Amino acid sequence: MILWFSLVQVAVASVAGLLCIVLGLVGRRPSDLSVGSLALVELLLLAQVVTALIAPAVGNTPSGSVLEFWVYAISAALLPPAAVFWALLERSRWSTVVMGVGALAVAVMVWRMEVIWTLQGS
Repeated sequence: MILWFSLVQVAVASVAGLLCIVLGLVGRRPSDLSVGSLALVELLLLAQVVTALIAPAVGNTPSGSVLEFWVYAISAALLPPAAVFWALLERSRWSTVVMGVGALAVAVMVWRMEVIWTLQGS
């Protein structure tokens, strides 16, 4: 994994999460802004998956458990679509908060993926 890209992902997911939580707590239902922020988080996650597929071929191998890394990667990639799906089904202020919690969970998972890739087992 690439450290600066992971940091960007953590920052974007954190901002998206806080944005959705604040929007939900002030009573806003899911909108283009909240759903779009999670779409950006998902797009970055898909880019990270592609990077993780290519990285070992160019000499950037993980130092930790490959299985653990991929479980985190797949789980993180499933969270934003699941949160958006829930939000579009329920359409309440609390579903916007759920999207925010999902984005914050992705931020933590991406950082854990970085740790598994670079530090664990060193």
